[in-house]
Amino acid sequence: MKEDNVLSFTADAAMAADPAAQGMPAMNATSETQLERILTSLDDDKAEEIVQIDLRGKTAIGDYMVICSGRSSRQVSSISEKLAECLKTELGVSCKIEGKETGDWVLIDTGDVIVHVFRPEVREFYQLEKMWLPSQQAAATPS
Repeated sequence: MKEDNVLSFTADAAMAADPAAQGMPAMNATSETQLERILTSLDDDKAEEIVQIDLRGKTAIGDYMVICSGRSSRQVSSISEKLAECLKTELGVSCKIEGKETGDWVLIDTGDVIVHVFRPEVREFYQLEKMWLPSQQAAATPS
């Protein structure tokens, strides 16, 4: 009887340590997988003027940067919240979020992908695309 309890506790502990056994996602989402899910989420939430920037070989801060706009502070905050929740539940990726309280400019950092969600006026003021995109592409992005 005592041995059965030990075995069942051992099995429960093993299951608790295995996210897949609990129906949870694995914690090894690639930057490309993250980028794909981020772009889908932003599109689903009606983010505007979505720009994707490949940072590989340019900087160590991440592999990709995504910049987009929301029409209002409320939409910017909502897009950001939903994106962070989606990444956590679907890919097991925890994000660092800055600026959600004010909703002017929210930064979501997954470690591999950095997402900036702006109100249009704030985006125009900072013009991050011009800093990171080659000059021909930056000139072609809407302002």
